Formats: sequence, structure tokens, C-alpha cells
Amino acid sequence: MPYAVTNPATGETGATYPTFDAAQVEKAVAAADRAHREWGTKTTVQERADLLRKAAQLHRDRREELADIIVEEMGKIREGALGEVDFAADILEYYADSAEDIMRDQPLAIQGDGTAVIRRGSLGALLGIMPWNFPYYQVARFAGPNLIIGNTILLKHASQCPASAAALERIFLDAGFPEGAYVNLYISSGQAADIIADPRVQGVSLTGSEAAGASVAEVAGRNLKKVVLELGGSDPFIVLSTDDLDATVQAAVDARLDNSGQSCNGAKRFIVADELHDAFLEKFVAGLGAVKAVDPTDPDAVLGPLSSLSAAEGLEEQVTRAVAQGATIATGGRRDGAFFEPTVLTGVTADMDAYREEFFGPVAVVYKAKDEDEAVTIANGTSFGLGSYLFTTDAEQADRVADRIEAGMVYVNLVLADSPELPFGGVKRSGIGRELGYLGADEFVNKKLIRSA
Repeated sequence: MPYAVTNPATGETGATYPTFDAAQVEKAVAAADRAHREWGTKTTVQERADLLRKAAQLHRDRREELADIIVEEMGKIREGALGEVDFAADILEYYADSAEDIMRDQPLAIQGDGTAVIRRGSLGALLGIMPWNFPYYQVARFAGPNLIIGNTILLKHASQCPASAAALERIFLDAGFPEGAYVNLYISSGQAADIIADPRVQGVSLTGSEAAGASVAEVAGRNLKKVVLELGGSDPFIVLSTDDLDATVQAAVDARLDNSGQSCNGAKRFIVADELHDAFLEKFVAGLGAVKAVDPTDPDAVLGPLSSLSAAEGLEEQVTRAVAQGATIATGGRRDGAFFEPTVLTGVTADMDAYREEFFGPVAVVYKAKDEDEAVTIANGTSFGLGSYLFTTDAEQADRVADRIEAGMVYVNLVLADSPELPFGGVKRSGIGRELGYLGADEFVNKKLIRSA
């Protein structure tokens, strides 16, 4: 697929970027390998942290320009685009500030005399394969910790995000990182597979679909490369009790419409206790139904277009199929180009595709649960296990249910609370490994044992 900027709000195609040829790919890989050997292993942690802090500041300095790029590339509402740039800068600053702690020797208690420590070091050049839904945030959480460690970054972005990809490479160069420390790649999936197989590349991190994750993991496995995968999610939003139903419903609306419904860890399945279900559903339908999909440059926009016409058409097909299999549309369901109305489905049962699928757009499925056990059963009744949201006024119940949810993350009585220090990742078919926090800095690392007499 060619790299091109196509505005989903208008359908207009802007700048196009040619895919790299074999010579350009070789130059990029060689530069990343050379930068690791000449820079990644010879600079101090503080020197690398200083460069990363400069990259964070450049995100802030170029905030407006960066936001404009992704509004055009993938239809992100402008407020969300500005927020994403800010969050990416926060992540880079977090890793710059935490660099010494991340890389500090870890003493071990040993049997016998002498000492033993774990010393963290770099592995080498890494390939990142990043998606279109968060063009800056996704890169920051992969590149930030690995540049601190001393690894170098080869970055393949989604084909619809070439301008933001180029802008990021310019930021790292302007911050003072040497050529090869961060390299943008306009490459095909086949070329990415060849790079994973290259002995100069030591690992690969992908955020994307299950199919893409399986393909990358297969190539990485054949070549004995470390892999981190952040894949899809169909996160449950469980409501067992609340002392403020209006606030809980608003949290549900916010969690479903974040990034126009295109977040892997966005709440997608709303599982509500029997005694609260009818009131919740009425308010939830009203809340979502009041939101209109509008031009993403509108200063009051909450919901913009989906990332592309094909994405909207795919979501429409899912909703149509769900209805054909017996689901009911409580509100919404209509598409206008790449714009899709906020939609609520009810009556979804375990024999329907919609029970297992991920809706990557502003579509919510609401379930009624007779008790805590049934709520957990519904929540876990999917192949995904990324994030989850639990609302209850009972602290003991919150702790108990959090333990039972099959997910990598549980947020209790709050939503949209991602933060640089909090690890992000899932279980089951939602992926392998973690990003962000200290765990995110411990994936592509040589944890070297040094034992002394």
C-alpha cells in the first residue's frame, strides 16, 4: 500500500511518499546498527536522557503543527490531537527523568561470599511497527525507553501517516540524536519481514491487529527475535453499583468516544447489574445519541470521522451483520462517508459475531448481568484481554472482581487515566509484553548478571 495522506473528513488525497527501495532499506538498517555500536553503547545514560528531554521540548514547541498533521492524516479531532502531542512529550520527559533509576544496577542477595548485580544494557537496533490511531503517542512509548537504554529505532508507521512519521524523525534529529538512532521507514510488510530477519536487528515491537501481530510474531520466532505485541481489545465496562449514575454514564460515554472510538483500550462492552441496567441504558443511549460526528477541526468536536472510508464501511458491515443475527440498535447505526453515528447495540448473545468482535469505532454493546458472577463471565467471554473498567461502591468487591477479570489492566471507578508511569499491555489475544512505566523499559534489555568473588 502506498504512503499517502488522505483526509477522511473530505476524502481528498494530499502528499504521497514513495516506498523505500532495497538500497534505502539497507542504508537505514546499516545506520541503525552503526549508531548502536558507536553511540548507543558509548554515551552515558545522562547524555541520552538530555537528548530525549530535548525531543520532548520539540514536541511542545511544534505542538500546533504536529496536531494539524494528524487531524488531516487520520481525522483526529483537534483537541485530541493537541492532547496526544502533549502526552507524547510527557512520556519522553518521564523516561528522561527516570533514566538513572531505570538503568541503575540491581543488587542481588546471594548465597555465599561476594556480590552479584543485574546490569541493564542495550540489545541493538529494534524495529517498531506502529498504527495510525495514535501516531505520536505510540511512537513515544516505544522509542522513549529504548533510546534511554541505548537501543536504536527503525520505525515503520502506518501507510496513512507518512507526514507525521517524517515530522517525528525530524524531531529526533533536531534534538541532537545522531543519524541512525531514530530512522523513519516507508516500507511494505514484506520489507518489514526482511528487516526482522536481518541479524543486525535484535527485536520488534508491533501495535496493530491480531493478524498483523501473528504475522510479525511468526517471522520473529523463525529468526529468534524478541517481540512485543499490543493488539486489539474489547474492554469491558462493568457497573455493579454506583452512588452517582449520571457521572458513571458520562464516564461510559467518554470511554467509548475517546479518539472517535478508535482506541484499543477503549471501553466497548458495557455490562450492567440487573437493578441498574434499564436506567443506565436510557441515560447512556441519550448521552451517546446527543453527540454528533462533525468536522475534526470544529473546536467543539467530540467525535470526528473514522480514520478512513474503508474503516467506516467495515464498521457498518459489522453493525449490519449484528442486526441480521438478532441484535437491536438502540440508537445510531448510520454512516455518512467516513463519519459514523454513535451507536448502541442491545440483545447481543454469545452465538453472535458481535459477542466476540472488536468494534473499532463509536459502537457500544450493552449487556445485563444478574449478579457479580455473570458480569465477570460476560467480561471474560472474549479472546481479548487488554484493559477493563469496573464501577462499584464496594471496595472489597472492587478488589475481588479486579482479581477475576482476565485483562492486563483494571481501572476502578475512573476512565481515561493512562499515564507515563503506568504499564500498558494485555493478555490472551491482546498481546505480549508491556509498554510504559518501568516495565516498558524492561522489554528490550540485556539483563546481564555480574557475579564477583
